[in-house]
Amino acid sequence: MDTAVTIENKRIKRIHPQKFALWLAMASITMMFGAFTSAYIVKHAAGNWLDFRLPDIFFISTMVLLASSITLESSYRSFVKGNEKAYKSLLVISGILGIAFVTFQYMGWNELFSIGIDLKGNPSGSFLYLITGVHAAHILGGVAAITVACIHAFSLKYKVTDQRKHRFQLVVQYWHFVDLLWIYLLLFLLLYK
Repeated sequence: MDTAVTIENKRIKRIHPQKFALWLAMASITMMFGAFTSAYIVKHAAGNWLDFRLPDIFFISTMVLLASSITLESSYRSFVKGNEKAYKSLLVISGILGIAFVTFQYMGWNELFSIGIDLKGNPSGSFLYLITGVHAAHILGGVAAITVACIHAFSLKYKVTDQRKHRFQLVVQYWHFVDLLWIYLLLFLLLYK
């Protein structure tokens, strides 16, 4: 009997393999952006750096991304509490806000390009496009996950199950991660321009 209790306790304490994989992926992404920002600092210290102001649209895109985290978290809470209408509508809004973030980033890149900041000129522009572009790619991955969540929301009968809660939690955790990552990157770019 003690063995059965011990085995059951071990099962309770184990992390779900999908959650572990997500956390591992987020740790890898964090290390990648840590490498990008470290290289940025080293290259910045070389002295051939062009200073320029970040376009205001990057700040607008930040507000959009923060709003998307709020709507996605609210969607999850509505799902768990049984408010199907709010769950579905907030989920769709979150996806739209994610797409809006990438659109605003693209507009910011165009603004930078119009003032002569491009990929092949000064390293400052190259690093900015690299850092923001790779982050935008991760946002698009999150938008894809939200799209799958929307397909589940509208194609499956509404029912709160452990499996559906788990899948939704993975999407929410990843989305909050890319949101926090963007805040870090924006602050970094503001401090080291």
